[in-house]
Amino acid sequence: MRILVTGHYGYIGTVLVPMLLEKGHEVAGIDSDLFEQSTFGEGIVEVPWVRKDIRDVELSDLEGFDAVMHLAALSNDPLGDLNPDLTLQINHLASVRLAALSKQAGVSRFIFSSSCSNYGAGGEELLNEESPFNPVTPYGISKVRVEQDVAKLADRDFSPIFLRNATAYGVSPRLRFDLVLNNLVAWAYATGKVLIKSDGTPWRPIVHIADISRAFIAALHAPREVVHNVAFNVGRNGDNYRIRELAEIVRETVPGCTIEYAKDGGPDKRCYRVDSSKILGALPEFKPQWDARRGARELYDAYRNVGLRVEDFEGPKYKRIDHIKHLLKAGRLGPDLRWTNVQISSSPLTTAAR
Repeated sequence: MRILVTGHYGYIGTVLVPMLLEKGHEVAGIDSDLFEQSTFGEGIVEVPWVRKDIRDVELSDLEGFDAVMHLAALSNDPLGDLNPDLTLQINHLASVRLAALSKQAGVSRFIFSSSCSNYGAGGEELLNEESPFNPVTPYGISKVRVEQDVAKLADRDFSPIFLRNATAYGVSPRLRFDLVLNNLVAWAYATGKVLIKSDGTPWRPIVHIADISRAFIAALHAPREVVHNVAFNVGRNGDNYRIRELAEIVRETVPGCTIEYAKDGGPDKRCYRVDSSKILGALPEFKPQWDARRGARELYDAYRNVGLRVEDFEGPKYKRIDHIKHLLKAGRLGPDLRWTNVQISSSPLTTAAR
């Protein structure tokens, strides 16, 4: 199949693309590549791509593809909070427009990278796909609105699928340090202290990015009647943790470290547990292979190999919000977060120079 991945140079995309290629699919990408200077190590697999803001995608960019896997977005709460209106333009309106154009172009399957952030302040109850939405950030709100609006486009020729990913973790060529397990291991390795920035009580479901990628591939391969206009929580029920439980796993993984609570840490209103039984039952190809302990070891080994420092993951090189602010200050990004000096290639069938 011919697959277009938006955000293919992102945290998940750089892991998903080679897995799609291994399955024999033809893959192309669209990405504005805001984090081209934030590559962690090596391993980015090149495919034909176009450098383009998701807001600027045209019908011609989408023609000839069997499926679109839509990952591109402002990808975390701090970025979403930077300009909430812009977040809704990029994450919500541009995503709905992309889906509509995909449908017009004859794309039969549109797989959207949604989020368990949709549930927001979910409390202690185990939440399934029928549970009410309760997003508490512009990022979470944007994901909810995309699901609601794109679902209306479904018909016999166009099948949207919504994968509500648990909080991701794991090593990637475009590693994110703002994610809870990635961040806890980073602090533990670099300082000897597992720094908890809340009171440690909030629940988080977590899932490795390779397992998220397996979910995308399983949704791609599944019979239409199983996935047509359906939402799935992506994870495993055993991978719901309190933050303090993840901190304990990190303490046991990184030699000589101790747990420390930030002085200004308090309750985090983002608290939810999710039930992932549905995807495990409906998509037998989806077989998660990672758990928190294995993931913590992977992260620790990766950080040790590069000699990670606090100024790396708390500075503008890898910290998403600080990197964007740096590009804005340097004039490389305009206030609308579009590049000011980048030549856009004309077709995803031609590999653009990076």
